Amino acid sequence: MTDVNSDRITGTITIAVLPQENGQYVCQILPSLSDSCRQDIQCYGQTKEHALAIALEQLADEYRQIAEEQQNISWDTVERSDTGEPIAKHYHVILHYERIAEEESKFEALQNTIMGNTVVENANITVIEIDPDIPIEPLTRSWD
Repeated sequence: MTDVNSDRITGTITIAVLPQENGQYVCQILPSLSDSCRQDIQCYGQTKEHALAIALEQLADEYRQIAEEQQNISWDTVERSDTGEPIAKHYHVILHYERIAEEESKFEALQNTIMGNTVVENANITVIEIDPDIPIEPLTRSWD
């Protein structure tokens, strides 16, 4: 017999990517889920895939914020054992940074983005406490 989980989210997410007269695209995401996600999302992109990627990132950002807020964890509270030793916990740290770069090449746009601490300082960072056994594979980027 399968247990029913009252915490599950049900519904649909409708995605439409529409061409514009200027050759660009707009992606509309209409979530009709049984949770606290806000309103519809509309994002523009250079290609269909670009518009879709931007819209999905906005939807993901919304859910990252909800997940972090629901934990209601104080930023600087340290849990201690009975002996007074700090208890190390596991956290999924998600860093999201975007910028519009006006550069001479794709290489320059990348290099000028990753130089210094600007990315970390200006990023949207979400920190979610997780169970040490949860099978999460952090997204990594290969610059091959």
